[in-house]
Amino acid sequence: MSELQDLTTLVRAATPLLVIETIDEQRVIECFRHVIAQTLKPLWRWTLVDGLSRLDFEQSDHGVMPDVDSTLESIRVASAAGIYLLFDMHPLLRYAMSLRQLRDIVQRQRSAAHTIVLVGAKIELPEELEALALRVPLSLPDIKELAAIMRAEALAYQREHGQRVEVDGDAARTIVRNLLGLAAPDARRIVRKLIYNDGALTAADLPELMQAKFELLNRSGLLHYEYATASFADVAGVSRLHDWVQRRRGVFLAAEPNPMLDPPKGVLLLGVQGCGKSLAAKAIAGGFGVPLVRLDFGSLYNKYQGETEKNLREALASTELLAPCVLWIDEIEKGLAGGGDDSGVSRRVLGYLLTWMAERKAKVFLVATANAVDELPAELLRKGRFDEIFFVDLPRSQTREQVFALHLRRRHLPVETFDLPQLAEASDGFSGAEIEQAIVSALYDASSNNQPVTQPTLLDALRMTRPLSVLMREKVQALRRWAEGRCVPVD
Repeated sequence: MSELQDLTTLVRAATPLLVIETIDEQRVIECFRHVIAQTLKPLWRWTLVDGLSRLDFEQSDHGVMPDVDSTLESIRVASAAGIYLLFDMHPLLRYAMSLRQLRDIVQRQRSAAHTIVLVGAKIELPEELEALALRVPLSLPDIKELAAIMRAEALAYQREHGQRVEVDGDAARTIVRNLLGLAAPDARRIVRKLIYNDGALTAADLPELMQAKFELLNRSGLLHYEYATASFADVAGVSRLHDWVQRRRGVFLAAEPNPMLDPPKGVLLLGVQGCGKSLAAKAIAGGFGVPLVRLDFGSLYNKYQGETEKNLREALASTELLAPCVLWIDEIEKGLAGGGDDSGVSRRVLGYLLTWMAERKAKVFLVATANAVDELPAELLRKGRFDEIFFVDLPRSQTREQVFALHLRRRHLPVETFDLPQLAEASDGFSGAEIEQAIVSALYDASSNNQPVTQPTLLDALRMTRPLSVLMREKVQALRRWAEGRCVPVD
């Protein structure tokens, strides 16, 4: 592994201070066990509970108290250069004495050429140490290691329950692939839960796996996991978008896609409010058969310098670990339309987003939705940013009939008793959301009169509704004129 080679090189070069951020302490120990086989240096481990102990061979009590000052003094006076793994010591280095001792060791003042390794889940160092430290990323388990974890947990279940785990081969391979991006302890915990649920590993475990993985990776809370994706059958009037997704599904999901075909990157859904952009985004995830993750741009922004950009980097990195998936950025124009007093934050956010869109390698399909094209930066609309820009227009007469049928069935109303063409004609200029609300209004009217919903009740509700195409006629017409000839209609 290149990771072991890198660590070995750093130790041979007598690098004084390494920092490794991880929750997988056992993986750190195993890595350095391989390192000492090449460097022949003694390997030590310290915790506040157990103190200092030798890892490369059995040794009686070292005789050093577990407190930090005694430990660091013992390391400083040791004559043989060694490797010291110090677990969770960093919070204790804020004290002047401990800080001075460690700096002396790292700077080799009256000390052998030790390699100090600070290990913890999240390590923040004093400025004096940060300048001397080298942060080393610890790689996450690969497919082979994750498969070994699954086999070990299956054997443990068999020993405990006296029966073998029922394994669907295809599902097990998919589970292992979806565990990529997790530390070994997290992966082990999820696999154990899936096995102990029912003594089996099947395709039915995939939704629970993805939910558990998302919760682990989204500790910042910037992403929202959309548990219920839609089917294109649930969305009226998006036939062209449906065909577009189906033609690209195989390439997007392929383990080794055709080198002649660029992997699908994403689409921009532009349209009139209430016409189904959000539902279309969910249907795209359903069409690809992958999880849907929504990024709320409003939650990214932070008053402190650099924090907003950091939040975006973390959110996109977490999304890549969930791949393959669909990333949905709703009302993207609100996050990128910076005012004159944001100190250039929106421009930096846009720059990083565009770079990520162009360079990402993970199978993350981006779906951005927008209502106001005039607020979108020109850089985002340039050809090549998205695979396609679709326009979600006010529904046509036939589509409005489908919308009525969908919502009537959803509310267990007998569709055959309604004159759908008449309702479609009466709802000219209505969006799908406005049609749904007219049905809801009719239900309330009928309930208050202890009567069933009828055709006249629905027609009355429609007559009492003023759609957005009337209330904001100028803006809606301007948007539709702009989209004509520039965007691909979804239907």
